[in-house]
Amino acid sequence: MSNTKSYEKELAFQADRRKATTEFIKITSDLWYDKAIEVVLFKNQIIDRSVSDIIHLHEYAGEFVQKPISIFDSIEILRAIKDIKLPPAKLDIGKLTYEYHSEDNNYNDIKAFVFGKLKNAQSAKEIQPKDVVLYGFGRIGRLLARELMAKTGKGNQLRLRAIVTRGSISKDILEKRANLLRTDSVHGRFLGTVEIDAKNSALIINGTTVHIISANQPEDVDYSIYGINNALMIDNSGAFRNKEQLSRHLKSKGISKVLLTAPGKEVPNIVHGVNHLEYDPDNNDIFSAASCTTNAITPILKVVEDSLGIKKGHLETIHAYTNDQNLVDNMHGKYRRGRAAALNMVITETGAGVAVAKALPSLDGKLTSNAIRVPVPNGSLAILNLDIKNSTSLEGLNTILKKYALEGDLVEQIKFSLSKEMVSSDIVGTSAPSIYDSKATIVSENGKNIVLYIWYDNEYGYSHQVIRLAKYIAKVRRFTYY
Repeated sequence: MSNTKSYEKELAFQADRRKATTEFIKITSDLWYDKAIEVVLFKNQIIDRSVSDIIHLHEYAGEFVQKPISIFDSIEILRAIKDIKLPPAKLDIGKLTYEYHSEDNNYNDIKAFVFGKLKNAQSAKEIQPKDVVLYGFGRIGRLLARELMAKTGKGNQLRLRAIVTRGSISKDILEKRANLLRTDSVHGRFLGTVEIDAKNSALIINGTTVHIISANQPEDVDYSIYGINNALMIDNSGAFRNKEQLSRHLKSKGISKVLLTAPGKEVPNIVHGVNHLEYDPDNNDIFSAASCTTNAITPILKVVEDSLGIKKGHLETIHAYTNDQNLVDNMHGKYRRGRAAALNMVITETGAGVAVAKALPSLDGKLTSNAIRVPVPNGSLAILNLDIKNSTSLEGLNTILKKYALEGDLVEQIKFSLSKEMVSSDIVGTSAPSIYDSKATIVSENGKNIVLYIWYDNEYGYSHQVIRLAKYIAKVRRFTYY
């Protein structure tokens, strides 16, 4: 009989928890669509997540901070946030919940606590929305389009207005491009609607018009005729890499800033969170978001350099195959990349070891690097073998990385993994560019050599870094509480 009562209590608890989670989802949606307030849970996105997803994220959060993070606690804090007048913002409900139970405070209730934590939001500057144009519509371009449209909300930040491609724009071509946006073999279906407007050469994404413009060169387009002005151009075409080439975009009427989604020459190469504040958008018109691998390793290297010091090291990146490799054996401009991508591990070069020094000058000349392309379509791994100046232990190193993943300037960039079973497919869809595998780390007996395993979604995680940098360039970064 006692077992039956215990089971009934379990059922009742699960029902209450799922009911609270349903309210949690409703409030987060109301905050986003009504007030342009985005709620995340220890950096994990919540919008369009299911009840089971939210419960799972709470369990991860509790394990991460080693303290229970209950849906019942976070819903109370969400209710308080809803009742407070706030400007557009991005708030981490996990951090707020953790702090409410961890800190000794003099607040009378949760509402007073939330108001105290978010009082600086009242002085946040008003944001002027920024038009965005995508030049190119490949893997990164489509992911950027997905994320920009999924997070348009009330349109307070970045507004995707047009996509530039080469070739004719017929009804058939529009439908093909629409379908590539709707469905993705790696990232699944787009959680929204995509229709075509053949008469106006446009895609209607979530009910919003995005013009599809054909152009063979950047100077050919007058964006102002589409009502696009002072826009940020995100060039993901791969065709233009240096300052002179990218400057051609600025000759187009309606474009004021350019962001390259690849390593650039003669322009600032930026890893958001590490060195973006060194370049004022008022004084620079062209930016590079560096590479996916550089974005993966640089945040981790900064933590190690700042905390322990780096003498020298080697980077080996185990990278998913990309579109520049051959599907079957054939001629290729580079050695080895001509062999069938889905059948072979292919040794090739990477410039990430050198590129890191552009964001972290103290590491100039200290890193060697190489790459191996492997037969997976997405999801990569960087292995950092570092000789450090100050000795450490496995526990000490993990404590350092966890601290940076929980608070400070790199919380958006570093995800601290606790899983003993992580494989490449598990990290697909992770918005952080660096996923630190705490269970795989190796520290030598004398504590002077460390081997770190850094996973990264080379498409999705990198695209989020591009958007973070785009928001900084466009000056549409909201008040954040992480």
